[in-house]
Formats: sequence, structure tokens, C-alpha cells
Amino acid sequence: QPNTKTTKMGKGGRSAEVKSRSDEGVWKSPYDPTDAKAPTLPTKGQIKASIPKHCFERSYFWSMYYLVRDFTMAAGFVYATSQVLSTDLPDFADAAAVLTWTLGWGFYAFGMGTIMTGPWVVGHECGHGAFSPSQTWNDIVGFIVHQALLVPFFAWQYSHAKHHRRTNHLTDGESHVPTTAEENGVGKNNERESFYAVWNEAMGEGVFAAFQIWAHLFVGWPLYLMGLASTGKVDVKGEPLNGRIMDHFRPNSPMFPAKISTKITLSAITTLASLGYLFFVAPQEFGHMPVLLWYWNPYFVANGWLVLYTWLQHTDPSVPQYGEGEWTWVKGALSTIDRPYGIFDFFHHEIGGKSQR
Repeated sequence: QPNTKTTKMGKGGRSAEVKSRSDEGVWKSPYDPTDAKAPTLPTKGQIKASIPKHCFERSYFWSMYYLVRDFTMAAGFVYATSQVLSTDLPDFADAAAVLTWTLGWGFYAFGMGTIMTGPWVVGHECGHGAFSPSQTWNDIVGFIVHQALLVPFFAWQYSHAKHHRRTNHLTDGESHVPTTAEENGVGKNNERESFYAVWNEAMGEGVFAAFQIWAHLFVGWPLYLMGLASTGKVDVKGEPLNGRIMDHFRPNSPMFPAKISTKITLSAITTLASLGYLFFVAPQEFGHMPVLLWYWNPYFVANGWLVLYTWLQHTDPSVPQYGEGEWTWVKGALSTIDRPYGIFDFFHHEIGGKSQR
């Protein structure tokens, strides 16, 4: 008999308390939409009514406090690192120096990337309008914070809103939309019909899974912004893409309505300007190695965190994905998994377990 335990499931982990099932220690979603005895889901209004009113209160003071706290930790960590590590390459004849330098900068990359995921989350709340009562102030703060992290804020704000409007929709969802066997190049008789599928079989499931984890966490976010991975399957009008790319930089990208083209242009220009500075100006002024060590390495760690949170919230073999005619907002919103992340919940404002991703 499977073991059972109480768990909380849904957006924010507060929507419903149910019994989860565990077979041989493997977590399994307690809700099976194909089960004739599946419980009736609450309405969107009922879910909202069950949330205490104080959860909808937004505070300028506390929001700015958390942002300042995050940047203060980041500044302190930069200063401390600058006192003990040099960006100059060590003497390769000195094994101890090479090990110290490598481990030291590796620790800085992970630590700073972890800390800077905090401001990323604050910018995320700005995008949702949860940072303060003023949407103008939300947009200003979110724009500044996210642009510093190479996120085209207004473009992401639009696509992320769709992600929540159409969560776990197989065709009209946005980001982390599962691919079908056909899209992965697997034929009706399990034959491999694409390079991707052949590569998977050649590498073996274990090695290919490890590669997928690396690809998702290391380059998944930039590829998503460029429209090359994990985007939705239909354009803003609900039409199939038919090979078109839904990137976050062009005002005429199939992702966006014309009415927000000015915002998309502003986000794209500032993001590209930041990239230009990091690739061409900063290396001339500070050197390539300092820019890599101080900025790029932590940047990829922060990207890995944000992909990890979203990926794990929406991905599990037992969590349903819905097609057209089956999907509803409530079904999609409740088909999510909240998880504890230990000490990282402090740095990331508990986004993995108590906030929307």
C-alpha cells in the first residue's frame, strides 16, 4: 500500500490541503484528473476568498527594505571577496594557489548568483504588481533591477503574465511547455526521426538527462528569451507559429500585441546596450577576466536558480498538462508543486514555496 502524508498543493501552497501519495519514496501528485472520484476543484473566486485579506496588502517600506537588504548583502560580499581574491590568474606551477583561486572564485560565483536571485525575485514581484500599490513605481523598480540582470523587463512582464494566465496548457501555455513525442522526433512506432531523438538514444537516458539539466540551468534562460527554447506554440492571436520565432526583443515578435511595442523596444534597447557595455566597453576598461569573474559567472548561477524554481514547480510525471477543451485556469493554477529550499528561501524570499513563479 502506498504511504500517505499531508501536503499543500497549488499557487502559493495555500489553496488546498490534501493527502499526497508516495510509492517507494517517490512523491506523487494527490490529484488525478482522470479519476472518476477526483474531487471537484474550487472556483477562482473561492480560492481568492480563502486567502486572508492581509496577503493582498502591499507595502512600499517592506518591499524597498527587502530590495535594499539584498543589494547590501551583495555589496558586502563583493567587498569581502575583493579583500581575499585577485582576478589575476594564479601561478600554474603552484597547485595550492590554483586550487585556492579556483575554489574561491567558484564560491563567489555561487554565492553572488544566489544573492542576486533575491533582487531578481523582487523584480518578479514588480512585474506582478505586488511590489507596491503603484504600478508606475512597480514598473520603474522592476525595469531597473531586471535590466541590470539582462532581463528585458516589459517583454518578460507580458510573457510571464501569459504564463500564469495559461498555466499547464499544452498549446497556449508560455514557458516550460512540454513537447510531444512527435516534436521530439519520435515516430508512432518509437522510431527516431530527428537528430535530437537519435542523439538521446546514442547518449543513453542517464547521460542525456544530465546534459538536459546542464542545458536548462546554464543556457536555458537566454535561449528562452531569444525564442529558441520552451516558448509557447501559438502567437498572440492564437495562430500556430509555423516556424516563426517568439523572442523577447523584437516589437513585432509573434508574442506581443502592437499596443505594447514601445515598451518592448525600450526593454530591448536597454538590454542590448547593457550587453554592448559588458562585451565591448567593460573588458577594455577592466579586462576580460575581471568581467567574467565578477559579473558573468554569478549571472549564469542566478539564471540557473530562476529556471530551477520554475522548472520544478511545473514538472513532475504525475502533474497533469491539459489540452484545448480540458484546460481551465483553476486546473492549471493548481497543477503546481511548492517545495522547501532550506536556507535559500531566505535569500530568495520564499519564492519556491510561498510565491507565484
